[in-house]
Amino acid sequence: MEFDKIVKLIHAVGESGLSEFSFEEGALKISMRGGEKQGKTVEFLPKAVEIKEEIKEKPTAITGKIVKSPLVGTFYAAPSPEAETFVKKGDTVKKGQVLGIVEAMKLMNEIESEYDGVVEDILIGNEDTVEYGQSLFVIA
Repeated sequence: MEFDKIVKLIHAVGESGLSEFSFEEGALKISMRGGEKQGKTVEFLPKAVEIKEEIKEKPTAITGKIVKSPLVGTFYAAPSPEAETFVKKGDTVKKGQVLGIVEAMKLMNEIESEYDGVVEDILIGNEDTVEYGQSLFVIA
């Protein structure tokens, strides 16, 4: 092999990015190994993000007795979509009176008032998902 061809081969292997190259032709053996390439360092600069701070009103202290959900499910304020709600804010209720329904596993479970009093606040909307122990009503 001619010297010029060997030089061209060395340049071609160097430019190709190969880390190792071997060539044999008759009695001629050429073996090339590149130096350890260091990976490129890529600097990641996070994009500036605008922070919006919302000021929420402080929750008012609940004065009254709380009626909580006894199970997880969907809350319904009325016995059917067309019917009037069981209770409204300001209604007087008696112990045992139905305040709403929680549907769990296709079973309708009536939520009854545990207290006599006036419905001070309704803390859940119709068809909202409720958790076990979640506050539903405030009875004053």
